[in-house]
Amino acid sequence: MIELRPFHTLGGANHGWLDAKHHFSFADYYDPKRTSWGSLRVWNDDTIEANTGFPPHSHANMEIITYVRKGAITHKDNLGNEGRTEAGDVQVMSAGNGVQHSEYNRESEA
Repeated sequence: MIELRPFHTLGGANHGWLDAKHHFSFADYYDPKRTSWGSLRVWNDDTIEANTGFPPHSHANMEIITYVRKGAITHKDNLGNEGRTEAGDVQVMSAGNGVQHSEYNRESEA
């Protein structure tokens, strides 16, 4: 079944450097009607200010898919992977038993 979720109805938070919209319950946003869709637990729409981003942090036992709508995101992890994903591109990361990574907007605008 297709459920229309207008962007303005999504939960989220604005942290100054990060304006995040959450399609499902995440962090401080909780909606018992929106906790998952099958195996999908997190779907966030993040706008990251220029020259900021997510410092190194860990994940395990999950697949992380990043789709860049505008600009680019720079990735670096503890497995030696490093790269830049540009608008229209997709990055797929398998966390497996554990990975530590960072994601930064090194561009001149959000």
